Amino acid sequence: MTTDIYKLTIHMVSSLDGMIAKKDNSVSWFDTSDSYEQGVSGEDTEAFLKKIDCYVMGAHTYEHALELSKSYGWAYGDIPTVVVTHRALPLERPNIELYSGDLYTLVNERLKPRYRNVWMAGGAMLANDFIHLQLADEIRVSVLPIILGEGVSFFDHIGKEQALHLKDVIAYKNGMVELCYEIIKA
Repeated sequence: MTTDIYKLTIHMVSSLDGMIAKKDNSVSWFDTSDSYEQGVSGEDTEAFLKKIDCYVMGAHTYEHALELSKSYGWAYGDIPTVVVTHRALPLERPNIELYSGDLYTLVNERLKPRYRNVWMAGGAMLANDFIHLQLADEIRVSVLPIILGEGVSFFDHIGKEQALHLKDVIAYKNGMVELCYEIIKA
């Protein structure tokens, strides 16, 4: 099945200072007690997730998601998930596949023919590779009301300037702000 419209979105949750993880990979900082009265409640999560056809993530994100799934369940449901890795990782669900090749091949031969709405759900190095190779179409950053001070930076060593176009800004009642940028391709 070839699709007419294809979009790869990089999505990250970040602190205000651009960190996507603490050094110990803990995510307790995701829970915010902040309150912003003018914010929106957000759309129905289940309906929103049905719009995503496929997830792509790096090996470290996958391993972290597996660990979190022991307490919270698998966050990505039955949606096809491609894990980009050169390691042999456990496949704990039938909708997960490992991929170890070239990212151009992944996008052009595996993702574009099958899916319309692909979300890259984690991994700063993988996100930077998708941006650098101009394989991503938009970036959505959910900025939480916290400064971590140290940790894993979202845009670490991207190696080039990248122009963006602001498509949307949403402020939520919990103090999170979502920024959506289209990636301007040269």
